[in-house]
Amino acid sequence: MRRPPLPGLLALAATVPGVVVALAGVHLPAPAAALVFGGAIIGAAFVLAWAAEAAQVDVSAGLAVAVLALIAVLPEYSVDFVFTWRGGEAAAQYGADCHPPGGDGTPACSLALANMTGANRILVGIGWVAVVLIAWRRSKRRGITLGRADAVPLAFLTIASLYCLILPFKRTLTLWDTAVLVAVFVAYSWRVSRAPAGEPELIGPSAWVGGLAKVPRRTTVVALFVVSAAVILLAAEPFAAGLVDTGQQLGISQFLLVQWVAPLASEAPELLVAGLYAYRLHTTEALGALVSSKVNQWTLLVGTLPVVFAVSSGGTSGLPIEPAQRGELLLTAAQSLLAIALLLELTLSLRAALTLLGLFLVQFVLGAVILARWHDDELVALSAVYLALAAVAVVRKRACLVPMLRDGLRTPYRQLGENLHCTTTGGGRLRLRTRLRELVGADQAAGPHLS
Repeated sequence: MRRPPLPGLLALAATVPGVVVALAGVHLPAPAAALVFGGAIIGAAFVLAWAAEAAQVDVSAGLAVAVLALIAVLPEYSVDFVFTWRGGEAAAQYGADCHPPGGDGTPACSLALANMTGANRILVGIGWVAVVLIAWRRSKRRGITLGRADAVPLAFLTIASLYCLILPFKRTLTLWDTAVLVAVFVAYSWRVSRAPAGEPELIGPSAWVGGLAKVPRRTTVVALFVVSAAVILLAAEPFAAGLVDTGQQLGISQFLLVQWVAPLASEAPELLVAGLYAYRLHTTEALGALVSSKVNQWTLLVGTLPVVFAVSSGGTSGLPIEPAQRGELLLTAAQSLLAIALLLELTLSLRAALTLLGLFLVQFVLGAVILARWHDDELVALSAVYLALAAVAVVRKRACLVPMLRDGLRTPYRQLGENLHCTTTGGGRLRLRTRLRELVGADQAAGPHLS
């Protein structure tokens, strides 16, 4: 039997300190606890991602969609679960104002939404962009073209983003929002379950697991699932507590730590795996996977927060949306709509990626470093910029909007395999072109145009 690859062993090794500390009941200083348990979550998330990829060898297409979608969101959900649960306990004890957990005045309920909005914005502002930049650096290709079937997650992401655009104007995230967003996720899962099965292309540790004989492979996949899930659940609470206490002790905003550091820990494996695919020029698969992850986070993750809050608070009043959080939600929804608008042609150009990156860096630097006291005004202003750019992109690519929604929601998958793409010219005139990337490479051949 071949030896396990070094990255897999290193990921498992990263989980050991956190597990030992948690089981031994050792109390660490807050910064050290955040580092140790954050490392355990990162290592476990890598293992979880590799096991999920390897499972595609044995799991049917429909079941794979349902199970793998839940697995993909587990690391982020587990951390957000802790903050939401704490918010519910604070609401039950102190009332709807959610007593601050520390000295900087941040309401406990706000931390749940901070973690969620940070994760969503990182996924688009860093993840999507990184794939395009890596592809450009490796092949000089000034953009990535998705497959026609990728209109499916894009269409459902459009529905979810339009609905989430109303959340900033509400005072609570309610169980009604849960019903709508989870319904969108279920509809999306059913839709993609109709996709034909294909041979998974595995690399790294997932390829090692997938190459085992049937019984050892299945046993290994199950064992990795159990171990990684147990580590994530074991480390999530002390990691969240370590972040909050670190902010209190060092005078750093707890909100900013929860919004940016916690999602980076839970999102890192997914971003790095997508980057590895892009480095190997599997760019369509890399960007398509991140688009699908955005659907999962913007529907399942957001939709389940009110349920967790209701259970922990012992009521059904809904997760309070603080005034500052309305701006965060608005900015997150606006970023999503711009990303969708830029992808209407199922192509994310280098210029579009740099636009997303530039806006992300502006809001991060201004909000986190320079103008923290003007945070609310900055959020609204940047949201307006995102929405204005999205409107311009939709107008320019308006001929592709209906075909994208039709392909995403209705067109049978056997037709989506034809890879006819919508493109627009300067006057907004619609064209269809056959993408020849699979045969000779999109950067070396141009497909025939059909009027």
